[in-house]
Amino acid sequence: MEYMKEPVAPSQGSILCCQCGIPIPPNPANMCVACLRTQVDITEGIPKQVMVHFCKQCERYLQPPGTWVQCALESRELLTLCLKKIKASLSKVRLIEASFVWTEPHSKRLKIKLTVQKEVMNGAILQQVFVVEYVVQPQMCDDCHRVEAKDFWKAVVQVRQKTLHKKTFYYLEQLILKHRLHQNTLRIKEIHDGLDFYYGSKQHAQKMVDFLQCTVPSRSKSSQRLISHDIHSNAYNYKSTFSVEIVPICKDSVVCLSPKLAQSLGNMSQICVCIRVTSTVHLIDPNTLQIADIDGNTYWRHPFNSLFHPKQLEEFIVIDITRVQERKQGAGAGMRSNRHTLAEAWVQKTSEMNTDHQYFCRTHLGHLLNPGDLVMGFDLANCNLNDEFANKMNPHNVPDVVLIKKSYDRIKRQRRRNWKLKELDRDREGMDTDDERQYQDFLEDLEEDEAIRRNVNIYKDSKIPVESDTDEEGAPRISLAEMLEDLHISQDATGGEGSDMMTQ
Repeated sequence: MEYMKEPVAPSQGSILCCQCGIPIPPNPANMCVACLRTQVDITEGIPKQVMVHFCKQCERYLQPPGTWVQCALESRELLTLCLKKIKASLSKVRLIEASFVWTEPHSKRLKIKLTVQKEVMNGAILQQVFVVEYVVQPQMCDDCHRVEAKDFWKAVVQVRQKTLHKKTFYYLEQLILKHRLHQNTLRIKEIHDGLDFYYGSKQHAQKMVDFLQCTVPSRSKSSQRLISHDIHSNAYNYKSTFSVEIVPICKDSVVCLSPKLAQSLGNMSQICVCIRVTSTVHLIDPNTLQIADIDGNTYWRHPFNSLFHPKQLEEFIVIDITRVQERKQGAGAGMRSNRHTLAEAWVQKTSEMNTDHQYFCRTHLGHLLNPGDLVMGFDLANCNLNDEFANKMNPHNVPDVVLIKKSYDRIKRQRRRNWKLKELDRDREGMDTDDERQYQDFLEDLEEDEAIRRNVNIYKDSKIPVESDTDEEGAPRISLAEMLEDLHISQDATGGEGSDMMTQ
């Protein structure tokens, strides 16, 4: 008799299922999986069809009790929102896996495949896979209700500027678009001397006021009116009004400073030209190239007005021009501009070419002007200045002509302008001829001033062919590197035509 040297491998015995009688490995229930599923349903109590609410206007889903969230299709956020709808029912089982099942975009159905486990009779653990269908029910959110009502608002921001030119408003519009401050507005209304922004909450209106005070020199004040009052809950319903007044100075305005303000800015001349309006008013002295920045607080302490209306600009032709060497600055003088060149020029009105009347002036445009060029300017020698500071000045210190900017052919500039700007969606009666002219002035200012272009989103215009950056007239242009591509979403992720999910 021989002994086996190798150990005997243990073998697992089989038992018969107590229901169907087939041999199975031993388990605490003594039943096969098929019979166990017929006896026990671990998904009992979990709803197989659930309803979710979707706002078609803003494309957000309702997360109970009253929160609306933005979720993309088959995203982690949407999966979390759907599982929270059946969270109470899933507390009795163990969730192993959850994933989306693809459905047609227009079916208004979302399907999620769930894998759950649960301990059943005698400690046996049963795992089951099933699908929960979510029916998308359209429902308008409170914010969209207010937008559709158009008259429901809690706060309004009234932006005003007491001037006849809208250059500052056009610049402010581009800043609002770039920083997306218009997204929370219920309505934007354009009136004669400003804009009204309507909001559904006071916090959004306060955010707009803070933005305006940081981007343009202005001052603001607020008020509120009681609409209703609940004496039982001591709840008050107010409508708030914020009034923002922008300084009445625009780009290319000629101003006359008070003697005290001119002295505090480094003994600069009282007659100055506004070259830019951003968060401060940028002034330049055409006699010395001295520059100064005036913020909103300084302006309201020492207010001054524009001497001329933009329609009073006259066209001059440069007869002769001589660059002036930099002179030594006096004591206490401020900074001088490095972007401009001081020059002495003899000019003549194009409307007086049949006479010999010429004007002598100093200008800050020496780097742009040459004999024979056309330039726009204001005639101070033949006008009535209705300004308290200008009337008190020594006549010898008042220049005969103040040159503002070089003149180019506007029709050619419009024809070759291969870029465009976006506009706010606002209520307005229509753009008249004067508004169109002012808007063209603003577009030309963007081409001429690089500092303003940094704060504006400029988009390529695909309808106009791209030309060379060189120009025989030397008119300033915006390079392609400074332009953005205008995005148009026309296809979905599958490559077909773009479709709005569940908006029909």
